[in-house]
Amino acid sequence: MTEIIENVINSIGSFGPLLACLLIVLESIIPALPLCVFIVINFMAFGNILGLLISWFFTIIGCVIAFFIVRKCFQNWFNKKVRKNKKINKLMKKIDNFKLQQLVVILAIPFTPAFAVNIAAGLSDMSLKKYLSGLLIGKIFMVYFWGFVGLNLAECLTNPIALVKVAVLVLIAYIASTLVNKKFDLK
Repeated sequence: MTEIIENVINSIGSFGPLLACLLIVLESIIPALPLCVFIVINFMAFGNILGLLISWFFTIIGCVIAFFIVRKCFQNWFNKKVRKNKKINKLMKKIDNFKLQQLVVILAIPFTPAFAVNIAAGLSDMSLKKYLSGLLIGKIFMVYFWGFVGLNLAECLTNPIALVKVAVLVLIAYIASTLVNKKFDLK
């Protein structure tokens, strides 16, 4: 996989990382795009730290854009037409009342579809402050995971320690979100 990505970076040149950043933003809206590949391109092009920060930043941008599109274009319609269904209303109340810690853990899990979280948050009554706080904390762990896995794919498949590292990252995300929740009193 890394050879394929290196070939892509070499053939596209300096536009490869810029394209990867744009595609990271689009992935939050169009779920069929392979986020892990774009993150790995940035890790390979910019190094671990800068690749992490760039990928994290553009992931946040994409999620916020998707959140606002859903909130501004569909939330009123959804509340008037769809939320009247008792089962859907019950589900939406749970989402409305997500604690920051729950949101962070969901966002930190690498296999959680970002577009689904963005849509659910945009349709809910969740505050932008809570959603953004959850994104800022949770997505850093998710981006690190994909960068780590992408750069060390063979090792992750043969080394169970890599899976322990993911569990530790999710636990750290939960603890960090608890601290932020207490500091900013997000409910």
